[in-house]
Amino acid sequence: MLAEMAIAYETTRLLYMKASWMVDSGKLDSVVSSYAKAYGADAAMRVSTDAVQIFGGYGYTKEYPVEKLMRDAKLLQIYEGTSQIQRMVIARHLLASK
Repeated sequence: MLAEMAIAYETTRLLYMKASWMVDSGKLDSVVSSYAKAYGADAAMRVSTDAVQIFGGYGYTKEYPVEKLMRDAKLLQIYEGTSQIQRMVIARHLLASK
């Protein structure tokens, strides 16, 4: 589980760095930002769910920050351009380029 969590973290980091690099280079491409937002939000939810599982019953208590991180991760999926909207942007881009 920890290895999968690390892979998700690194993948998310690389996606947002690519999006940032493109903005800095003047190559604005909203689909790259959508990749980073959708993948990052979903990865955060997966990782936080796994973290709760690793902590067991303690993962649901407010004594440990894991339960708040899981709630925050869910918010990433549903706030400011939900993951479904990001997927629509990506799908439109893929269909338009065919």
